[in-house]
Amino acid sequence: MTVHRMPPAEVPISVGLVRRLLREQHPDLAGLAIAPLTNGWDNLVCRLGEHLLVRLPRRALAAELAAHEHRWLPELAGRLPLPVPAPVRLGRPCAQYPWPWSVVPYFPGRVAARCGPDDLGPAATALGGFLAALHTPAPSGAPANPYRGIPLPGRADGVLRGLAHVADPGRRAAALRVWERASAAPARDGPPLWLHGDLHPANILVDHGRISAVIDFGDITAGDPATDLSVAWMLFPAEGRAALRQAYGRADEATWERARGWALALSVAFLTHSADNPLMAAIGERGFHAVLE
Repeated sequence: MTVHRMPPAEVPISVGLVRRLLREQHPDLAGLAIAPLTNGWDNLVCRLGEHLLVRLPRRALAAELAAHEHRWLPELAGRLPLPVPAPVRLGRPCAQYPWPWSVVPYFPGRVAARCGPDDLGPAATALGGFLAALHTPAPSGAPANPYRGIPLPGRADGVLRGLAHVADPGRRAAALRVWERASAAPARDGPPLWLHGDLHPANILVDHGRISAVIDFGDITAGDPATDLSVAWMLFPAEGRAALRQAYGRADEATWERARGWALALSVAFLTHSADNPLMAAIGERGFHAVLE
């Protein structure tokens, strides 16, 4: 496929900046050790002492997404069966840095994209139960997202552009068949449900072989739960997908078919926008392979 680099940071971000922001706005935390953890598409994340993280958006779009987390995660966290990074402190824009930022809990573990669960059956059951608890009707003020939770045909342009660059004609034809079948599935009929919006193996933590937390809710939105259910193809083999679906409890055939289409759409997006991010590229390749099984 034709691949592109991650979006560049729109402001200079460094450990020194994190230290200065803490000194000015949360001086009781400024003496803790700071170490970079990840530098992703949207955020720079640093360890802060033993129990906290600092998250700073890298670009204006990411700052908008972070504001949604700040607003909604504290309300959702209490009813979810896995930990989520509801902010414990908020940072305000200032002369040195233009956007809100946050201090969130540090959850031990490694992302599932690097270190998968030891036992896939219980992991799939745990994640299915988490999604069942999350996917409840959202209020009218829930964040809108033009790319996640929408009717699946709205992703057609990106999918077809990406598939045009698949070198293997057999894989390309098989993926097109999956896409056509998923796009033809009946649309969801019901109120918009709360969604994580970006649920893939780099946003799921595993500790001591078990799923321990779900992180990075920047794309939180409301809409079709098939968007989140796509994680079944990005993380689990067929048996795990069946276990997740059973634990979720309410994915009919149309929803499951759309979820497979979402797995294809997101995998193609990861493959085409991760030239300098091997982790995301590997997630895309795994998901792409799984939907063709």
